[in-house]
Amino acid sequence: MEVKDKKIGFVMTGSFCTFKKTIPIIKKLINMQAEIIPIMSFNAYNTDTKFGKAADIISEIKEITQKEIIHTIEGAEPIGPKKMTDIMIIAPCSRKHNIEISL
Repeated sequence: MEVKDKKIGFVMTGSFCTFKKTIPIIKKLINMQAEIIPIMSFNAYNTDTKFGKAADIISEIKEITQKEIIHTIEGAEPIGPKKMTDIMIIAPCSRKHNIEISL
């Protein structure tokens, strides 16, 4: 699939152990000239874990995407009605399956 010039909503959920594998995918998509709209669940945005401090993860994502992260319900509400994305990626979608994405 060609992602050049696509607006991709990239949602990170509370499976914190996946962040180190997920963030490089964001970088790859940006290198492929996709526009990433970063979105994080409440817990992903606010929770420090043994896998990292929330503030550090937020800072890294903001630096990579050069965008503020949508992290509230109010912030996310316009995504669908305003057709802000061409594609939505939810990462991870399930804790029971590991799927490698090859880009």
